[in-house]
Amino acid sequence: MISVKAPGKLYIAGEYAVVETGLPAIIVALNQFVKVSVSKAEKFGSIVSKQYQENSIYWTRENDRMVFDDRDNPFHYILSAIKITEEYAKKLNKPLGLYHLKINSELDSADGKKYGLGSSAAVTVATINALCQFYKLPIDKDKLFKLAAIAHFEIQGNGSLGDIAASVYGGWIAYHSFDRDWLKLARKNYDLPKLLSEKWPSLNIEILTPPENMKLMIGWTGSPASTSHLVDKVALAKAKEGMDYQQFLNDSKNCLQSMIEGFKKGSLAVITKQLSENRRILDNLSKLSGVAIETANLKKLCDIAVNHGGAAKSSGAGGGDCGIVLIDKAKQTEKLVEEWVQNQIEPLNFNVHTLS
Repeated sequence: MISVKAPGKLYIAGEYAVVETGLPAIIVALNQFVKVSVSKAEKFGSIVSKQYQENSIYWTRENDRMVFDDRDNPFHYILSAIKITEEYAKKLNKPLGLYHLKINSELDSADGKKYGLGSSAAVTVATINALCQFYKLPIDKDKLFKLAAIAHFEIQGNGSLGDIAASVYGGWIAYHSFDRDWLKLARKNYDLPKLLSEKWPSLNIEILTPPENMKLMIGWTGSPASTSHLVDKVALAKAKEGMDYQQFLNDSKNCLQSMIEGFKKGSLAVITKQLSENRRILDNLSKLSGVAIETANLKKLCDIAVNHGGAAKSSGAGGGDCGIVLIDKAKQTEKLVEEWVQNQIEPLNFNVHTLS
């Protein structure tokens, strides 16, 4: 039996802007995992997951029409991961086999709370990694990222794929997104081995070392959010508010470049200053787009942290889910946590997961 795991992630800064080609974000991998095992099967194969059973669909109503959206259902990412890996195997003349695939996720709580840690990305990465080993396919981190990015993008159709990068590389990363339009074209013109060996335009993934005195704190507001839907809404604002949206992109880029420099210099002061600046920039985007990125509960989470000497903001698409705090390890945080709990904000005691 082959067993692998892939970590979940949280965005630290650069959300929304990172969906544009070449723009940066900082993301961190956490020690909560999706675990996948694969074993040879004889008469029939199986995909078994307690969390991802295909027993429900999600829909909303737009102008009296039922609209279905499967982009937040991890089961579809598992199937896409299998399809892409087996396409790669066939191109390398590997005979396809039968297998039992077992999936177990720690990214949601035992009672089903969804923390927004990127389960669809982690399950895609873990499934591809396991099947590449099963088929004895040549794989390294760069190839794993590219295979998982293709599989994920072909289901979601939007997003930066930064959560895939965090699951593959681990630790703290600076991620610059690649040109998704190029990928669509390249998929039609290159086979997978060729596509995996190509340099992808604007893609850049850099491992960051956090300052020794920096502590990451995570709070969960109890309101799961759909990244796909929120990114769609901001894309509509982009089309309508061209100049203002361009200003948002420039502000985010400058902020992230300064923040990445802060990591390189080991300066907590620079990092926390830019984290607060990124919160302000996202607030401007929220006003521009009409998307509620920092909900009332996320605002409460952040304001409490700031009152106790930390820098804080929403993480990822916002609209619920998690907020993050960066604070000096020397500061006492018991009162901060106490105040969170009094305000129905759940502290998540997760640590950064660094790959060897």
